[in-house]
Amino acid sequence: MHLPETRPTLPRPDSPATGALLLLAVVLLPLGCAPARPPVTQPPQAMRSVPPKVGLALGGGGARGFAEIGVLRVLEQEKIPIDLVVGTSVGSLVGAMYADSGRVLDAEFMAVAVKEEDLFDYHALSFFSGGLVQGQGLESFIRAHLKHANIEDMKVPFAAVAVDLSTGRPIVFQRGSVARAVHASCAIPGVFVPVQIGDATYVDGGVVDPVPADVARQLGAGVVIAVAIPRGLPMKAPGNAVEVAYQGVAIMQEQITQCRLREADVVIRPDVTGVAFDDFSQKKRLMEAGEAAARLALPEIRAAIKAKTRLVPVEAPASGTGAGQTP
Repeated sequence: MHLPETRPTLPRPDSPATGALLLLAVVLLPLGCAPARPPVTQPPQAMRSVPPKVGLALGGGGARGFAEIGVLRVLEQEKIPIDLVVGTSVGSLVGAMYADSGRVLDAEFMAVAVKEEDLFDYHALSFFSGGLVQGQGLESFIRAHLKHANIEDMKVPFAAVAVDLSTGRPIVFQRGSVARAVHASCAIPGVFVPVQIGDATYVDGGVVDPVPADVARQLGAGVVIAVAIPRGLPMKAPGNAVEVAYQGVAIMQEQITQCRLREADVVIRPDVTGVAFDDFSQKKRLMEAGEAAARLALPEIRAAIKAKTRLVPVEAPASGTGAGQTP
């Protein structure tokens, strides 16, 4: 059977279907030929580094505390910023020497100038007031050598830690007389006469907080560098009331120190072996010991600062302001 051949029927040129096809072709042709548009991306935002606030916690240790001057010397030389200083006992004295001007050289000059009689002004009748040392010599030395009389005026934010004798609570002095606060912080029980400020009586902050790393943290330090002066063994048995009292307090403080140091990011322990708590004849050696210990700790210090440095966006200038313009 032969079927007739079939062909597709095209619309006539003048038909409405032909017009519709031509219009569709005109619309679709540019879509097929136009290149694909790249995705819209925002330019990278400028960022800046915000380093953490660095706090220095200086512990007690009698004359051996002058090793802390050597630590400060290295930190300054290596451009490690010190944003705040907190000290207990002799650490409060060294801290005040530095915070007064923010220059280690000034602190060194004062450390060289201080003598045993400046810190230990023994008076027999003081015994009936709770100690053998009055502490007025210490206050006089501070007033004579520091530029700022009040803590809140010092170049570097500073705090001294003492203990309220009636409550046993640590007290952080951030305002008021530098000399009085340091005296209270250094008033070793049984050695110094307790210090009366207002209605309260204070003794050495080392009784409860020998290395105040926790206070530095509470005051806003993101990185805390603590300087702990090892107690060491006495070279001979204590021979007088002052030595007995100091050694008794030092043994107690050593146990507390281990707990307090958990608040520190870095702990520096200068080697002060062979130097007695009241030996003021070896300041140079002590400063060198502090310097050596600080240099060993530099990699750890830099790593702690780097780990807590944040990247934040750079704030764009306000609308209508820019270089050479004033808002």
